Parts: sequence; C-alpha cells; structure tokens
Amino acid sequence: MGALGNFFRSLAPGNDHELAATQYAGRESASDRAARKRREGHRRNLGHAATQGQNWEDRDRQQDRRGPWYRPAR
Repeated sequence: MGALGNFFRSLAPGNDHELAATQYAGRESASDRAARKRREGHRRNLGHAATQGQNWEDRDRQQDRRGPWYRPAR
C-alpha cells in the first residue's frame, strides 16, 4: 500500500494498535529512544573525566616531589 493508502488507513477510527504494529514494525519507539538517549547521556564524558582526573593526579604527585615552594622558571 502506498503512502496515500497509509494516510487514509490512519484516519480510520479504532485501528491505532494495528497500525502501529504494521507501519512501525522493527522501529524504535519514541519513548524507547528517549530512554536510551538519557542512559547514554550519563556516560558521555567518562573518558574525558578520567583523563582530567589522571592529569590532576600527575600534577599533584609532581608538586609533592618538588616541595610546596617550587616555582617553575619563566
């Protein structure tokens, strides 16, 4: 059935579940997509945060080795 047929079929009352099952079969629903995006958003910057933490740790260790009054030459 073409696009025009799907349009007229969608106007018929009472077949929402059937229409969703056939027309959107195999596709991710909007609510599932939103939930997936929300979950992925929480882990988006883990690598960057880990790198920043490691850099801070390295600088802190260098400061401990040099002593509190060390200033690099300009």
